[in-house]
Amino acid sequence: MNLVFVGASKFGLRCLELANRTADVQIVGVITAPRVFSISYRPDGVTNVLHADVEACAQGHGIPVETLRTSMSDPVLFETVRGWNPEGLLVAGWYHMVPKSWRTLAPAYGLHASLLPDYSGGAPLVWAMINGEKRTGITLFQMDDGVDSGPIVAQAIEPILPDDTIASLYSRIEERGLELLSVALPSLAIGSLKLRLQDENRRRVFPQRKPDDGVIDWCQDAAVIDRFVRAQTKPYPGAFTTHLGRRFHIWATKPVNGQSSAAPGTVHKTADGYVVACKTGCILLEDTSYEQHDLTGSQLAALFEGGGQQLGAS
Repeated sequence: MNLVFVGASKFGLRCLELANRTADVQIVGVITAPRVFSISYRPDGVTNVLHADVEACAQGHGIPVETLRTSMSDPVLFETVRGWNPEGLLVAGWYHMVPKSWRTLAPAYGLHASLLPDYSGGAPLVWAMINGEKRTGITLFQMDDGVDSGPIVAQAIEPILPDDTIASLYSRIEERGLELLSVALPSLAIGSLKLRLQDENRRRVFPQRKPDDGVIDWCQDAAVIDRFVRAQTKPYPGAFTTHLGRRFHIWATKPVNGQSSAAPGTVHKTADGYVVACKTGCILLEDTSYEQHDLTGSQLAALFEGGGQQLGAS
């Protein structure tokens, strides 16, 4: 089977390598994108923090490769793909809608990090963690005109652990996705895939997230804020607040016992370090940065000068 791979992330690169060593699958071309790219919801450009050099991998295997420079509607790019004579498209680690013209040329199969139809749309793992879900997963599906709405090939469930960060959860989801592909690709090659339609009554569509969506609301419970931090920590842009009008990133926290009578967002010094009052409970600051510079314990102490300062105040 002639397959065109479309992707630009570290996970996508692993999917490409798996597909390239799958019997009866021939990767006839690769489409990738630069680390910084323009997209409909951010025309001035976004940075793919999970970017990988897919182009170099393709070249190393002698596979033709094209890098997206404008949009997937580029007729020259489409004609290049048509010239590769694909019988299928495999899309992984990609942030652009695949046009109908491409999907008419060959069926497109994508991986989405949720149990579709739930958590369709953008940043599904981040949203699942923020919302306090106990489980998530990954879905291999055939793309159609909707948002992650095509028929399902296979799914894998993965629990969300109480101490998960976005990095630890994403790592396990990658493994589940590769397992799905290792089973599905041979079936795809011989034409024996069995698809099932999604239940539209169960669909929830979530928006893409931007770095500025990471602002912390201190009028939330400590457990909620801790989840919010873990859902957006490295390698993502991170959760943040402000201190004296400057951006203060919080990369790791820990809810602590006790309730402060101070206003939410107030910093206190304790024997364990600096804690911040929340609506209910407090969080201990474990890993922070100020204006993009990581802070040591002594630097944090110097910044707060004993505590009592207010985070998030204008």
